[in-house]
Amino acid sequence: MFKALVNSIKRKIARRVTKKYPTRVDSFTVGRFGTVKFANWENPLVTPKSIAAENVEFYQQFLGEGDVAIDIGANIGNMTIPLALVTGKTGLTLGFDPNPYVFEVLEENTRLNPDKTNIDAYNFAISEQDGEFYYNSSEASFNNGGISTEPSNRHGKYSLNVKIKGVNLQQFLEQNYAARLPRLKLVKIDTEGYDKEIIKSISGLLRQYKPAVITECFGKNDSAARFEQFELLKNLGYSLYYFADFASDAEVVPIRQKEDMLKWKHFDLYAVAE
Repeated sequence: MFKALVNSIKRKIARRVTKKYPTRVDSFTVGRFGTVKFANWENPLVTPKSIAAENVEFYQQFLGEGDVAIDIGANIGNMTIPLALVTGKTGLTLGFDPNPYVFEVLEENTRLNPDKTNIDAYNFAISEQDGEFYYNSSEASFNNGGISTEPSNRHGKYSLNVKIKGVNLQQFLEQNYAARLPRLKLVKIDTEGYDKEIIKSISGLLRQYKPAVITECFGKNDSAARFEQFELLKNLGYSLYYFADFASDAEVVPIRQKEDMLKWKHFDLYAVAE
């Protein structure tokens, strides 16, 4: 009872007071990869994450050793690490997150498994054009949030005191990773309702290289936004599938028409080239 009360107070403080929280490095046994280290963020609002073999196996249907994966909205890296285990030392996983609070943890995680992974992390947002953006959150500890061109926006009342950098992904990759681009096999997007704008901004990249796309349908998106997200991917030559979890045995349901995007409130889907 006392512990629950203390945790409740800590969560209330985290919602209202901006401060940095430490990390705790945990170890997980992940199939053939053996021991994998992961830095969990001890923000009271964040549920500790784990790295499991079934998460890695999920990504193996899209990726292999030596391939390139991109994690847009990587947060602290709990998806980035499984991606990087699949692409391995000879491949490359790129993690992008504009939130400087979570980026510190993401950056720590990029360094924890050097014998198994090759990860480059960037404290950038992905945008249609290079520029600077406001970053807002509903929580003072900046557990999550989103970018905007306006200082007051739907992401919340707490704002970073400096703008964050946005880059056009295709231009950035062509300038910095041109030799790697033919091995681009997966782009994962999780940007708090901004996913369809990301898809628009990287449409040239998707059209040229046809990587699989994992994207979130945000719970607050209306039917028009959901239909647009479906049509963007469909018009780029992709077939869409709902999946219940980032696990190899998760339920998968084809999304055959735009109206199917209304079947679930908040969900993840993957799209593969037809």
